[in-house]
Amino acid sequence: MSQSVRTRPEGSGRPLSEAYDTALLDLDGVVYAGGEAIAHAVDSLAVAREEGMHLAYVTNNALRTPDTVAGHLTELGIPTGADDVITSAQAVARLISEQVPAGAKVLVIGGEGLRVALRERGLTPVESADDDPAAVVQGYGGPDLAWGRFAEASYAVARGVPWFASNTDLTIPSGRGIAPGNGAAVEVVRIATGAEPQVAGKPLPPMHKETILRTGAKRPLVVGDRLDTDIEGAFNGEVDSLLVLTGVTDGALLLAAPPQHRPTYVDADLRGLLTGQPEVTEAGEGFRCGGWTATAGAERLELTGDGETLDGLRALCAAAWTAAGAGACTLDGGKALARLGL
Repeated sequence: MSQSVRTRPEGSGRPLSEAYDTALLDLDGVVYAGGEAIAHAVDSLAVAREEGMHLAYVTNNALRTPDTVAGHLTELGIPTGADDVITSAQAVARLISEQVPAGAKVLVIGGEGLRVALRERGLTPVESADDDPAAVVQGYGGPDLAWGRFAEASYAVARGVPWFASNTDLTIPSGRGIAPGNGAAVEVVRIATGAEPQVAGKPLPPMHKETILRTGAKRPLVVGDRLDTDIEGAFNGEVDSLLVLTGVTDGALLLAAPPQHRPTYVDADLRGLLTGQPEVTEAGEGFRCGGWTATAGAERLELTGDGETLDGLRALCAAAWTAAGAGACTLDGGKALARLGL
């Protein structure tokens, strides 16, 4: 796709599993939530795989190793090998390896996923700023990561050691709710040192580069639930995307999305991989999809008609994004979304 401003979701006359060779799937909010499979995910992915689509799982979580993630997915009924999992730990390890000598020591502030990824790139994980590291890398270390680890990173960074972060997601979902993510931990070191890390994870280019190198995808489709990581990552990589509404993004966030957060396609869940996508067409001063017509008034978005909920949301997206142009839509869409039950 081009970097031109998207003003409506696109249509596809073919099932997405046929139109694209590889699905680059986010995990939390797309495949599972709280560790349990999301409704329709297991069956939909099985059909997509049977139809020849390569499935790859792309996560910003640097704590778990690809083996661990693959094992979890397999337990859920989604047969997965470690080679099908791409993590931000792998992306940041490659980024570091391109800037330090082979075998260099790297101070690790995080979990086993980072250590495994560094060793894969021929680097040597160390635990102290006094070990003369050539780089510092910070990734999510789980709720039990000791506070002293942030001090260790700060000592090294303050001495001028290059600092890298797997990702800067401020929050991470857990079975009990939303918890601080690696981005919150990165802020601790930033405040202590005034430095800025090089970041690898979604939505930045090093993560997209890692997924393409590892999957060999020629026509990939990014599938995610977050606008600011998954969809923006697809935008930055100039590839198409499918937003599923099983995670953090709701209708209001979608309508207000600026250009870099507007997905190519929108669907309720992973069943959207197995179908075509309806066209959104111009209808007078508005946009029509299925039985719905959406227009942008002076202060609010208007919706008329009836039919499938997702058709109405797609039509509303066209009206909102067209009205907003290169900005974020500020028109009130509350009543229109309420009509759709969103």
